[in-house]
Amino acid sequence: MQRVVRWTPFLELVALFFLHGAALAMWFVPLSTVLDAHGLGPIKPYAFATSALAAFVSPLIFGAVADRHASPVRVLRWLAVATAAAMALAATSIHLRWNPWLVLALIQLHALCSSPTWSISSTIVLARLKDSRREFGPIRAMATLGWMAGCWLVSALNADTSAVAGYGGAIMWLVVAGYTRYLPIMEPPPSSRPLTLRERLGLDALTLLKHHDHRVVFIMVTLFAVPIAAFYPYTPPHLRMLGLDRTTAWMTLGQVTEVLMMFLLARLFTNWRLKWIFGAGLGFGVLRYALCALDAKWWILAGVTLHGCSFTLVMITAQIYLDSRVESGWRARAQALMTLLTSGLGNLAGYLGNGWWFAFNTTAAGTNWRLFWAGLAAAMAVVLAYFLSAYRGRGATRRLSAGAGS
Repeated sequence: MQRVVRWTPFLELVALFFLHGAALAMWFVPLSTVLDAHGLGPIKPYAFATSALAAFVSPLIFGAVADRHASPVRVLRWLAVATAAAMALAATSIHLRWNPWLVLALIQLHALCSSPTWSISSTIVLARLKDSRREFGPIRAMATLGWMAGCWLVSALNADTSAVAGYGGAIMWLVVAGYTRYLPIMEPPPSSRPLTLRERLGLDALTLLKHHDHRVVFIMVTLFAVPIAAFYPYTPPHLRMLGLDRTTAWMTLGQVTEVLMMFLLARLFTNWRLKWIFGAGLGFGVLRYALCALDAKWWILAGVTLHGCSFTLVMITAQIYLDSRVESGWRARAQALMTLLTSGLGNLAGYLGNGWWFAFNTTAAGTNWRLFWAGLAAAMAVVLAYFLSAYRGRGATRRLSAGAGS
């Protein structure tokens, strides 16, 4: 029987990811150079760490809300509005050169609002797919294209070092909020008993860590997030030092390979074990930073290009792993737990640790970029060794319940 293509749901999900990706990129990618241009370089590690601090709090709480209390679509809508307002305030504080601590506080407010949005969007999309292994990659690629479009728009506006990037991002978040009104409302199943405080806060998602392979994947992506956290704060300044302006646009080279790899995911899932898909992504991560350590323009651009291969094969595969191996009633919390561990624990350690590592390699004479990137390549190699030795793997399609034995 000929397969019927469900174009309306497909286009709805594509548009959601595209707009969401653009909104995220218009703030996150140029933030490093915007802070430098306004004399706020000293707070840069802490500014990036705000998203990590927020990820400890808001994703699990809002993931639990989306699983049990309110439609994920409505939750995303109001978070998008709050994120737009907070981003506009943060951009204003940077533009008017307010006290650095006040700027940092407003950036933290923005992070608290935006941190849960990605896991909730992913939950909305995955809930409407019949086969996430085949369908999620191409749809998720639209978020990357949106990310690229957001970066190009920032550079087209010549806002790589301007607070205009933040205002543009705020407008894009309002577009996301408006778009959610066209998505079908998915109500959570009714609860048959009163919820405990632990359940309301989403902390029961920690039960997933009792399963051996779940635990290894969660630990692996958390460790992966530590060295990867150096990519956006420190690659643009290095590119500018080598004479490449409009760094926000140059950084989208990584998204080109990210899109290509997402379209290849379905074939990889058919022919490769999950262990080797994850392993290939970690291997690309090692190679990416090794190329950056060569400290030359074209080698760094090659490293930037490999970022997409590494990110997709690790982080996107992890999202699909959770959707296919965890029971449906736990999916929003599983995605939220991944956000907490990667954007929270991993990125916090990464932003602060990489900030220390950068300072260690920087003197009055300049930065020892070779040693800086080589150290990150070594850290990624340790993550690869851990995963290959610890992950067991099971049947490709068997669905496991939370806390099930290995």
